[in-house]
Amino acid sequence: MDQNNQVKVKADTLAIKKQSMKDKRILYVSSEVIPYLPETEIASMSFDAPQMVNSKGGQIRIFMPRYGNINERRHQLHEVIRLSGMNLVINDFDMPLIIKVASIPKERIQVYFIDNEEYFKRKATFTDEDGNLFEDNDERAIFFAKGVVETVKKLNWAPDIIHVHGWLASLLPLYLKKYYASEPLFKESKIVMSVYNSGFDGTLNEELIDKIAFDGIDKKDIAELKKPSYENLMKIAIDHSDAAIIGSQDTPEELINYLNATKIPVLPYKRKEEFAQAYEEFYTKKVLD
Repeated sequence: MDQNNQVKVKADTLAIKKQSMKDKRILYVSSEVIPYLPETEIASMSFDAPQMVNSKGGQIRIFMPRYGNINERRHQLHEVIRLSGMNLVINDFDMPLIIKVASIPKERIQVYFIDNEEYFKRKATFTDEDGNLFEDNDERAIFFAKGVVETVKKLNWAPDIIHVHGWLASLLPLYLKKYYASEPLFKESKIVMSVYNSGFDGTLNEELIDKIAFDGIDKKDIAELKKPSYENLMKIAIDHSDAAIIGSQDTPEELINYLNATKIPVLPYKRKEEFAQAYEEFYTKKVLD
């Protein structure tokens, strides 16, 4: 091979590398996203990662709950009638699903909001004014997981990667692998779970395991949820994911050890200034390869 051809091959290889995220469909599902909620580690990464993929030619959808403390007028949320209107069954109760959408300014990224008057109207995210967890956070998590899947089905948008952030979103991997196991739209989708040091003290409603079992999911697959602590929610999410990312420098040691014992690819913690290349390589070489 002459020198000119070698140069051309190298250039072609570099072009392929640069376009590695091009046209890839990444679904981000998060409990928090800026600019709609205050900046936290989860909210920031749930914006930064989609922005990175979007800048490299990937196709992005972001889903989050429509908490009552999100200013709909300021952020220009509007209901999508064609996606709303179905009922989701949560523990034998029909709960109406409302879908709202907004665009992140200057980014041309759409954010879909899962809404329901019963679960998300209150002017708070996870806790009351005294800092106590809402009693129905367990049902809110189930509703959010089902709502995301049903909406993506209506959009008929098959993601290559589903990247999950935050404990309120943590039941999504379980529901995708069990409840929606035969859904063809997600047949090729790979699930990535980011694990943060952003949990809660105590436990969710201890009836959570029964409410999930009501959906036909075997209790032996969710035995950890007899005690629905943050750590156990994360373990169930990891068990049903195809890869994981350590999202916090001080992620609980119990979860680090659990991740180290799994057979799935795990990306170590990356600082904000170095995450972009690491995430892109992880997506393309470990998750999709």
